[in-house]
Amino acid sequence: MGRAFEFRKARKFKRWAQMAKTFTRLGKDIVIAVKEGGPDPEANSKLRAVMQNAKAANMPKENVERAIKKASSKDTSEYKEVLFEGYGPHGIAVLVETATDNNNRTVANIRSYFNKCNGSLGTSGSVEFMFDHTCNFKINKEGLDAEELEFELIDFGAEEVFEEEDGILIYGDFKSFGSLQKELENRNLEIISSGFERIPTVTKKLNEEEIADVEKLLEKIEEDDDVQNVYHTME
Repeated sequence: MGRAFEFRKARKFKRWAQMAKTFTRLGKDIVIAVKEGGPDPEANSKLRAVMQNAKAANMPKENVERAIKKASSKDTSEYKEVLFEGYGPHGIAVLVETATDNNNRTVANIRSYFNKCNGSLGTSGSVEFMFDHTCNFKINKEGLDAEELEFELIDFGAEEVFEEEDGILIYGDFKSFGSLQKELENRNLEIISSGFERIPTVTKKLNEEEIADVEKLLEKIEEDDDVQNVYHTME
């Protein structure tokens, strides 16, 4: 088991805890995917991936179809993906992925969260280098051997493959998403969900009081409607 496994285990019960927030984030992902590649999932691999994630999150099919239809309208806001970097209390690096239709609003909000929690918003590249940008897939594990699959998928960019109770997880570099998705689909393997994560290459251990300080900042950031994902270097 490598870093991807430990990282995923630590985040498993925190990520997208609120159902309404989850659907909002998925809705933005659908808009971004449709604006980039069109409304036909057969011709738009990014949209296919988002639809798989929506199904895994139990997002009603009619909600997905409505979001695709809305995204196809010229009147729909276009979301821009913006990455924010900074330091929270006690020297913890924080990386914030957002999808926003008003960058000025988002910048002001993210900066205020850092300032109010004894942190500081940094410049581009200030902490991103502390994280490996990875892609991941969860597939149906029926009839599959994780070790054998890892060996077979190495040439397509797989770096870690491990089995969980509800599926097999495959991790690779961010740039390998397309090749891995294509190979899994060519093998007719059921993709349950897929996505991207940033795994810290270094972590810092804090005491309980310090952890509370950092979590206060993280909670404020995660509550923002423009925020898609938050990553940090706290152990």
